[in-house]
Amino acid sequence: MQWLNYHHLLYFWTVARTGSVAKACDELKLSQPTISGQIRALEESFGEKLLVRGGGGMVLTEFGELVFRYADEIFGLGRELMDVTSGLAGGIRSRLAVGVADVVPKLVAFRLLRPALEQEAEVEFVCTVDRTDRLIGQLAAHQLDLVISDAPQQSLPDVRAYSHQLGECGIVFFATEGLAKKHRRGFPRSLDGAPLLLPTDNTTLGQSLAKWFGVRDIRPRVVSKFQDSGLLKVFGQAGVGIFPGPRAIEDEICKQHSVVAVGRVEEVRESFYAISLERRLKHPAIIAIYEAARHRMFGPLQRPGRQRTRG
Repeated sequence: MQWLNYHHLLYFWTVARTGSVAKACDELKLSQPTISGQIRALEESFGEKLLVRGGGGMVLTEFGELVFRYADEIFGLGRELMDVTSGLAGGIRSRLAVGVADVVPKLVAFRLLRPALEQEAEVEFVCTVDRTDRLIGQLAAHQLDLVISDAPQQSLPDVRAYSHQLGECGIVFFATEGLAKKHRRGFPRSLDGAPLLLPTDNTTLGQSLAKWFGVRDIRPRVVSKFQDSGLLKVFGQAGVGIFPGPRAIEDEICKQHSVVAVGRVEEVRESFYAISLERRLKHPAIIAIYEAARHRMFGPLQRPGRQRTRG
């Protein structure tokens, strides 16, 4: 029986993940001849080439892509094993590092992540908020276990990550009581010429709304655009303009920001994803996040047709 040399596999995996032998040398603290020689030995054991030079670095062959996916699973499991055993042996809490894209509403992030904090096993929870591309970079470097985003992973095409859809919902336009009363009648045509606060054009929701406005021939007066969804709501709470938000957290937005619903739109959908380096989710806290989102948070609220107007 032929045994796999896991040291050789680790060197190959590191080169493939970092994109060059030089970067792998820095990470592993080994010389270039050592790493190159070990990868050649691995290729000889498989009888296939794994890496070729191209584009200023090392490029995976088709066979190399297959081996890399297995290596990713193997070393991901190894890291998980060390996390679990260190917690059991030393009484240290399991650690979960999550990145939340700045375009994801903070109330959505809280409701998505809350199940991780309700696990029986104590979890040391670390949360980072940043641009999606930066978070994906940290995920690829194994500094994060999970990224919550409003779109599948596309920001860094060279990163092999898996996008697990948590759910989707329609949107609600919110405003202060006086502004809502003025623009509620005749919705959504009432948004034509109305003061609006919108997500920036580089966000998924911003692009979807622009398309929807075009199809409906609605021309709102855009007061301002925001990358950060929290800041957008603060301006909306101050009465600067009408703003959109996910229907899944309609009640929470109304309560927290002292606003009411102007109208609801089911044609425009907001989706949320858990992005990980694992094809199959394994961490108990991450599985809890996924299951709660799929079966509770986005369950009945996904169904169009339910209309309820506040105020």
